[in-house]
Amino acid sequence: MNIRCLIDKTIKNQKPELVLKNGKIVNVFTHEIIDKDIAIHNGMIIGIGQYDGEQNIDLDGKYVAPGLIDAHVHIESSMLSPQEFSKAIVPRGTTTIIADPHEIGNVCGLDGIEYILDSTEDLALDTYIMLPSCVPATNFENSGAVLKAQDLEKFINHPRVLGLGELMNYPGVINKDSDVLDKLELTYRNDKIVDGHAPGVCGEGLNAYILSGVSTDHECSAKEEMLEKLRLGMNVLVREGSAAKDLKNLIQGLTVYNSHRVMFCTDDKHPEDLLKDGHIDYNVRLAIENGVDPITAIQMATINPATCYNLKRVGAIAPGYKANIIVFDNLKDFNIEEVYKDGKLVAKDKTALFTTETKKCDKVINTVHLTSISKENIQIDLNKDEVNVIQLQPHSLITKKVMRKVDIKENKFEYTKGSDILKLAVIERHKNTKNVGLGLVENFKLQDGAIATTIAHDSHNIIVVGDNDEDILNAVNEVIKMGGGIAISSSNTILDSLQLKIGGLMSDRDINYVNDKFSNLIDIAYNKLHVNKDIDPFLTLAFLALPVIPDIKLTDKGLFDVVNFDFIEI
Repeated sequence: MNIRCLIDKTIKNQKPELVLKNGKIVNVFTHEIIDKDIAIHNGMIIGIGQYDGEQNIDLDGKYVAPGLIDAHVHIESSMLSPQEFSKAIVPRGTTTIIADPHEIGNVCGLDGIEYILDSTEDLALDTYIMLPSCVPATNFENSGAVLKAQDLEKFINHPRVLGLGELMNYPGVINKDSDVLDKLELTYRNDKIVDGHAPGVCGEGLNAYILSGVSTDHECSAKEEMLEKLRLGMNVLVREGSAAKDLKNLIQGLTVYNSHRVMFCTDDKHPEDLLKDGHIDYNVRLAIENGVDPITAIQMATINPATCYNLKRVGAIAPGYKANIIVFDNLKDFNIEEVYKDGKLVAKDKTALFTTETKKCDKVINTVHLTSISKENIQIDLNKDEVNVIQLQPHSLITKKVMRKVDIKENKFEYTKGSDILKLAVIERHKNTKNVGLGLVENFKLQDGAIATTIAHDSHNIIVVGDNDEDILNAVNEVIKMGGGIAISSSNTILDSLQLKIGGLMSDRDINYVNDKFSNLIDIAYNKLHVNKDIDPFLTLAFLALPVIPDIKLTDKGLFDVVNFDFIEI
């Protein structure tokens, strides 16, 4: 940066490259609207006032704010490559994300983290990384990798690595688990940040969790939980994504005194929701609709996360800040019309004006390491007819453990036509261990078919649900043949499928292709297989394999009681 040259342009001895004139600037420092010009040179804001540039753009009284920041997101949950993800969210005003490659890290280990770093290097989207802290999420499942502190050390000083990703192993902190403490030590030594993941943690346990160095949490679902964490010095990320929608509850606890410690994130968001609702702009819009002051809402999407994560020269419109700027129509609808990244117009009318370069991904494809499964692999042996069943709850990832009577034939579970008790299987796919965990689930309400996918949090083995063995096998074997993805089978015929070539999690196709395919899969699930419309068929299925959300889940090692933190028999 030639500071002499920039000063000359700031004091008008020379003209800057670009001036945005006649805009209403949202000042996130002083909570006011200012009618001034914005002078930009070499991708940097160099002055606010009255300027004339080599190029002048008249904004005609439209509002101008800093580019939006997503404080916590898993790119993989969009089922898009990082390049396609950027083309989906930048036109919606997001110019910076803080990504946790936890999902692909569980499949591909360090190669997965490296893929995300490499793929986001030259995007029109500033992408910072939090290193996955829990690979695997627990010891009660087989993942594709195990990452210790010494493994993460390879990336800890990468210029775009901010710290340690969501620390889901809260019991490990409290019990002073050596692996957890080693990762915390690595973070402290390098003066990095630790993200939290602490749903329902309170009291002395929360004190200990924060004392360990965790500074943020995105798992609050109630106002009281948010306030307790804010009072103890945490920053709270208000989440509004495809799976979890916490914004309306949490903003009830927002005040003029605590809003500076609160910011927005999406965590997980599917293509359909990105195209229909938007990204962080949707969070801002929803907050305004529900009574949050518009400038406060914009602060929560800009300067607040920038301050929390020590992002220098990002999150405000002021001299010396990056010229990441959004132009929008009004403070109610928050309809973003133009997006500037480093002073260049990169999106207009929700359309990306930039192209991306496809990066090599050889190390994160071909991640399904088994050839097929047979009927013998999915038989549930029973010596009595009373069994533990996973009961789904409406619009929730939490399940209940219930006892049910089922039919048995030759000491094996027998499907009953018209019954809502379905077979569930988790099939290890990373190391060909031959592990198959088997269980039973109710309230899915699927009929005459099966759904299989390699998206199965957090180890991402193959998970399948169905009401007959033929369709279960057909769907699973289709997923294996694709090298990862989603498949629906009925009458032993594949009705549709979506290949997720990258890690079994992400497609290498564009967002419209992925959205069309995924939308059709949802339609088939609801209207042909009659899946319960009080659940999301794919999200619900994916989270049935995550043994950290109560009450009962299934991994490739068996049926797991989350409350007692131990395996149980069917």
